[in-house]
Amino acid sequence: MIEAICERFGVGGAVRAAASKAYESCSQLAYPAQLRNKLAVLSAFLDEGIAEHDLWGTTGYGYGDSARERYESLLCRIFGAERALARLSFASGTQAIVTALAACTPPGRTLLSITGKPYDTLRNAIVTAPHSLVNAGMEYRETAFASDGSPAAFDFDAMERELHDERIAVVFVQRSRGYAPRVSANVESCEGAIRFVKARRPDVAVLVDNCYGELVEDREPTHAGADLAIGSLIKNLGGGLAPAGGYVTGRSDLVERVAARHYAPGLGDALGPTLGMGRALLQGLFYAPLVVEQSLRGLDFAAALFAELGFEVDPPAGQPRTDIVQAIRLGNADRLSRFAEALQEAMPVNARFRPQPGAVPGYVDPVIMSSGAFVSGATIELSCDAPLREPFEVYLQGGVMAEHTMLGALFAARAVCA
Repeated sequence: MIEAICERFGVGGAVRAAASKAYESCSQLAYPAQLRNKLAVLSAFLDEGIAEHDLWGTTGYGYGDSARERYESLLCRIFGAERALARLSFASGTQAIVTALAACTPPGRTLLSITGKPYDTLRNAIVTAPHSLVNAGMEYRETAFASDGSPAAFDFDAMERELHDERIAVVFVQRSRGYAPRVSANVESCEGAIRFVKARRPDVAVLVDNCYGELVEDREPTHAGADLAIGSLIKNLGGGLAPAGGYVTGRSDLVERVAARHYAPGLGDALGPTLGMGRALLQGLFYAPLVVEQSLRGLDFAAALFAELGFEVDPPAGQPRTDIVQAIRLGNADRLSRFAEALQEAMPVNARFRPQPGAVPGYVDPVIMSSGAFVSGATIELSCDAPLREPFEVYLQGGVMAEHTMLGALFAARAVCA
């Protein structure tokens, strides 16, 4: 198959030779977690008993929106959660996370991140922006997280010291690497940290940024004791079809607080129209485990290809994955630009555009991106992001079709190695 792609798109030389070796090394990889997730999603849909009229949705206030109610019930089944809030009015996963953090951390109380510094846009919203959570009266602190993902990645000694402070109301965990040279945290390691926190402070709520991680492993953070898992509907759960939105799922009382913060106290979660998008949301969720598996297959090939070409990659092909992000260390800004420009040429939308580094809200450094998605910003579709800073890593994301991710990786490799 890889030979057919190379032949069709004129990929030759050292890149083609490396591609053949890469494909051979990863073509037989198994994805048992994805099989279990497919069965879990199938079971959820059959148990839910959705009818065709549940797909229609509402406008206006959205009272009694059957599509929304069914979708949130499905999330509860898949996540093993008491309650879910999944709304188109969350413009991004970051908005959903910040809303949840603000709702669960009262002014004068402390938010503690135990996975170090959050990714740029989230830390900006928490700490540095003019209307940040800190400026609104929240205190914020961090403990270190080992970038190599060792078994002791969490700094348990520092967590022990911090948890003596009765002002701590929320402990925050970021599963994915974001756009930083650190590994992503798997559910098992998160479970150990959550148990550590709960053994010392059962009153503290543990909130997990689950972006990029949904349906990658066979458990979600809520199965591992997290009080809330939060993320975007246009990443993994969207299946390439969801047009917008974010979600919060977990403990019922905390979801109620988030709903009150998002809408207004007293309104709860009784409103929020799906605006005719219920079909796309539900169908995207149905396809989500298949699409996530396709992403993982494509990213494993990309990892194997760039490793064959002599670049550092994380994770390596065939290693357990916890999200749909592949880090490739390119070493300098010129290679980042060439990678992004070539990847753009493989996009189904805007393939003739040429990415340029530029300012992105919430980022300190210029960022270059490639994206040609049918849903703008949907990182379950093939894309990449690369802040122009040391160690000059590019973060390749998603791909609803493994062959598309392979093609993009081949174009990028050809440009980088030219």
